[in-house]
Amino acid sequence: MQASKNTITETSATPARGFLVELDDWSESLAHSLAAEENIELTDEHMNVLKYLRKYYDKNGRGYNARTLLNVMEFEFGKWQGKKYLYELFPKGPVSQGCKLAGIPLPPNCNDPSFGSSH
Repeated sequence: MQASKNTITETSATPARGFLVELDDWSESLAHSLAAEENIELTDEHMNVLKYLRKYYDKNGRGYNARTLLNVMEFEFGKWQGKKYLYELFPKGPVSQGCKLAGIPLPPNCNDPSFGSSH
């Protein structure tokens, strides 16, 4: 049974930790569904970060680590409020929650799924 791009199932679209298996399965609609499961209502600000993460992954592949990604995100989006802005958007961690909602894998060697989380 093949799931549609907008259907969230652990057996097809996402593995147990909720990250997409196939990057091409991502859509804005799927991001909204995943976010709703995490009690987040995606705004244009969220979507700007998610699209940036996808572009960053397309450009760099898995050739970066979680700390680098967090620093790049802070530079790009937290210019005035620092990391606080990113944590307000993604309270479970801008790297882990951001990657999940953007439909990209966690950076290599990011063993802690709550990296970048204040919890």
